[in-house]
Amino acid sequence: MAEHVAGDWEAEAAKYDAGGMGSRRLMGWEIGLIDADPADLFATAAGQPHDPGFVGLVRRARAAGIPVEVVSDGFGFFIRPALATLGLADLPVVTANTTFASRSARIEFPNGHPTCLVCGTCKRERVRAYQAAGRAVVFIGDGESDRYAAGYADVVWAKRALVKICLEAGWPFRRWTEFAEIDAWRERTLGAWRDNPTSLAGPRGRPFFCGPEVWGEGLVDPPPDAWPPPPEEPREVIG
Repeated sequence: MAEHVAGDWEAEAAKYDAGGMGSRRLMGWEIGLIDADPADLFATAAGQPHDPGFVGLVRRARAAGIPVEVVSDGFGFFIRPALATLGLADLPVVTANTTFASRSARIEFPNGHPTCLVCGTCKRERVRAYQAAGRAVVFIGDGESDRYAAGYADVVWAKRALVKICLEAGWPFRRWTEFAEIDAWRERTLGAWRDNPTSLAGPRGRPFFCGPEVWGEGLVDPPPDAWPPPPEEPREVIG
């Protein structure tokens, strides 16, 4: 947006960052502002740097039988090309569907919640789907769109905006800077599990704090009092 879209869109984005606007409504509005050659958009995306530790983390996790997927509540069109460049073209991606015609674009949300219209892609439901299958979920994030997934995950790795979100909500988390740190933790955690299978806890349920269960159906923006969520039992915050 900053590179290719003129106009005052930052004020609306700031509302979303503060938790006062739904991402689905924001992106639907933002996509209408695009007036750019799609090749230029893809070139900008392709020029972004990637953490060199990501590929190793993904490959070693998958080799250990740990499912890994990328879940993005964004435009999404640049993710698969980036993964292909990194040699991870088969990594599952859950995001919006953005298509281009001439200098305009259109966005659809096949991975949104069917009755809650706040988020374009419902990250919460991806967490809950894995938990329902009996898996503890390790969630790695850094942004505002992670607030409705981090609150349900079993282990949260946070940096940048997600750190502030976890602190406001009182959720335990681990700070990260590079994927290599998470990869090292993964190896230690699996090693401890091999020595003592009881050292690795399974998924745990957490009360709903977002979505139609507490907000009702059909909302496009979070309720004014939605953030921060009600406090849970005090728990140690992992440094």
